[in-house]
Amino acid sequence: MHIHILGICGTFMGGVALLAKELGMTVSGSDANVYPPMSDQLISAGITLQEGYLAEHLDPAPDLVVMGNALSRGNPAVEYVLNKGLPYISGPQWLAEYGLKDRWVLAVSGTHGKTTTSSLLAWLLEDAGLAPGFLIGGVPDNFGETARLGQTPFFVIEADEYDTAFFDKRAKFVHYHPRTLIMNNLEFDHADIFEDLSAIQKQFHHLVRTVPSEGLIVTPSNITAIEETLAMGCWTERLTIGCDDADLQARNVADDGSQFDVTLHGEIVGKVQWALLGMHNVYNALAAIAAARHIGVTVEQACQSLATFKGIKRRMECIAELQGIRIYDDFAHHPTAIKTTLAGLRANVGTRPITAILEPRSNTMKMGVHKDNIAAALDDADTVIFYQQPEMAWSLLDVAEQIGEKAKVYDSIDDIINQVATTAQSGDEIVIMSNGGFGGIHTKLATALAAR
Repeated sequence: MHIHILGICGTFMGGVALLAKELGMTVSGSDANVYPPMSDQLISAGITLQEGYLAEHLDPAPDLVVMGNALSRGNPAVEYVLNKGLPYISGPQWLAEYGLKDRWVLAVSGTHGKTTTSSLLAWLLEDAGLAPGFLIGGVPDNFGETARLGQTPFFVIEADEYDTAFFDKRAKFVHYHPRTLIMNNLEFDHADIFEDLSAIQKQFHHLVRTVPSEGLIVTPSNITAIEETLAMGCWTERLTIGCDDADLQARNVADDGSQFDVTLHGEIVGKVQWALLGMHNVYNALAAIAAARHIGVTVEQACQSLATFKGIKRRMECIAELQGIRIYDDFAHHPTAIKTTLAGLRANVGTRPITAILEPRSNTMKMGVHKDNIAAALDDADTVIFYQQPEMAWSLLDVAEQIGEKAKVYDSIDDIINQVATTAQSGDEIVIMSNGGFGGIHTKLATALAAR
């Protein structure tokens, strides 16, 4: 079977491509920008990549066209598929029919922490000898790949609430039918497709309706938006996580989150010492432990496995350390994620100066939905540098003014590099935050510092 994937270099669609190849299918694909690291994974797997969305990419016709959710009407490839009557399907529906059938699906949902928690969960199962399949929106260092079929019925999926395709406006995750569901948190995001938080809660309610009564739903305790969602209807056993008033708790947590005890129904059953930082990652760990326990991994075993978790590309990944200066690449693009990430770093590094370089790149950020919350999210940074993209609908100068003298706004990436390379000193911690490539600033900055 030959499938052609439109939008193949996105993390989800790239994962679909890798799974299809592993299933023995002939896989080709096209994207507006063919770029690493996903392009490197795909080429290594023997998948044919083409730049752009041209009709000739679909001639001769594949057996099935898999549509990414970035594709819309008016796209030349989409119009060709429709005009020629070629069979097509969305990525999530393809995954449900070809990759998840007859599997025990462990789905990780929530506004924040999906990639980290999915990676943690997959590793807990792997280290316990369960050889799971997975599709994750990042590259866990323990695996070095975003997706694989696995050797057992267990499959870990990062369950995104974003819409499925131009012809299917349901959230992606309603296609996955999990037996084990994690709901990490729930805030307003994706303002380009959701009007308000209640619209997102409705999609999560649809997800909850697909979980069997003999399954398990893992949530933090006392999160209002989650409680409201479950109040719409819940037919499944629930296990809560947290630091108090929860079934599975973290106790005696170090200030930076690097170690903590784990209790189950009040009894200490494990101790975690690991490389990740921040309270948000403590919660991510608890969620993964709870989900792994549902399929037989003991809490004690899971806690031991966390000690060998290596991290994920672009999640507070230290990409360079030179002249006593550390540079981190981080995916945070929502005020809550920005705040918790910097708080974890601050607790770890003490008084070392932190410089936060932020590209507000998500559609929600570009629309200005979170602009009133950005300043407070950056409290733990000593210096804040914003990149003002030309296509943003509002000015970051207003936020910089709220922050004060420690904040600056630039409309040139080169100017940011020159400024930081000139002023950075030994002991500085530089965190680059963006959910995109940010013009290659990470490598360019490291090169500029090395050349001083």
